[in-house]
Parts: sequence; C-alpha cells; structure tokens
Amino acid sequence: MALLEVQNLQSGYGKLLVLRDISLQVDAGEIVSILGANGAGKTTLLRTISGVLPTWEGSIVFDGEKLGSLRPDKRAQRGLAHQPEGRGILQTLTVKENMELSLVARRGEKSSIADDREQLLTAFPPLREKYYDKASALSGGQQQMLSVARAMMARPKLLMVDEISFGLAPILVNELFEMVSRLNKEGTTFLLVEQHAGVLEISHRTYVIRVGKNEIDGPSADIAKTTNLARAYLGA
Repeated sequence: MALLEVQNLQSGYGKLLVLRDISLQVDAGEIVSILGANGAGKTTLLRTISGVLPTWEGSIVFDGEKLGSLRPDKRAQRGLAHQPEGRGILQTLTVKENMELSLVARRGEKSSIADDREQLLTAFPPLREKYYDKASALSGGQQQMLSVARAMMARPKLLMVDEISFGLAPILVNELFEMVSRLNKEGTTFLLVEQHAGVLEISHRTYVIRVGKNEIDGPSADIAKTTNLARAYLGA
C-alpha cells in the first residue's frame, strides 16, 4: 500500500524552477532510494515533501491525505520525518538531550518512549556508551547515528534521510546502510536521498533523477545493472 505518493511535482526557490516534473511512490515497509548528481534536485525534493518549500504544481499524498499547503510541523505530527543533510546535531547538548528533542509530539507516552529509547540504544551501542556526553565528543559516524536515532524517537511512519553517507569513510557508510536495513526489517519505512550508489544494495526500489525530472526507476537490483545508470547519475 502506498504510504507516500508524489505526482508531477514542481517546486524551486524564488523564481528558479528546480523540480520540473517529479513523480514517485513509497510503499509501507519499503526502502526507496533517490540517486542523482549534485544539482539534480534531490534535496529540493525532500524539502518540498516535508513542507519546507512550497508545492508549485502537482500533489503530495501521505498516508492517504493530500498535504497541500500543510505546515512542516503538522506533516511531522502525521509521521513524516525529514533528516536534512548535515545532521543538525546540537553540539553543546548531550546525546540524551539530542534524542529527546523529537519527543514534543509524544507527551503522555512515557512507557513507550522508554522502550523506544532502549531499542535504539541497543541498535547503536556507541550512543549508549556516550549517552551523557556532549554531541561534540562523537565522531562523524556516531553523529550520523545520533541524527537517525533522534528522528526515530518521534516514531515516524516514514523517515526521509538526505545523504546519510555525507563526509564519511566507506566502512562507516556500510555500517549506516546496515543499520538502515535492520531498522527497516523492524518496521520503519525509508526514503533515502543519496549520491553513494551503495544504497542500491539495501533499497527495494530506486528513482534516478536528472535536472529535476525522473530519468529511470525500477527495482534497485535492476537499476544497478542498467547501462543507463552512469549517464543518468553523472548527467553525462
């Protein structure tokens, strides 16, 4: 069943049109990836879906509801979480305090919050070890783990992640991809925007976008084999 449906989406900045005609679908329980070169419109797409940027044309339907001009905070309350590029970790706060930033919409759920916290700390042992340390003491990979854990504390129906591999060594990227795969098997649906083609190994379906338009799409295993991938991905 479709959790997110985007049809003929157009958006941009000021008078600059970036998304020219994007369509995609994410079904509940999937990992869907979006590949594209710098400037393809990947980040703009997530910002538009989350409501940070307005929809100029087209439609976004999430969990059966047409979002229209719904504010970003209202979209988040409906279970649409957006982890932007750059992690957004507050360096002067502890790991514990960063994780608690997502709990505004979960008042009165103390027992389930405690269960979720324990599950995430089990999934990310480095966060348990540094739970009371300031985020500035974490490595880049650990901060990315914290960013995902913070988003997960809100119990999103769909977690959109912009460049989870950004600035990380390959071994850390592989660890994070494995983490996403594990969380997906436990029930979380993901939409991953990436430049790292390794995301094809963990995602179910992939969309490759180029200059704000759909270029190719299909099962990730098939996309990985296609001769058109390099052309679409590199913009050649």
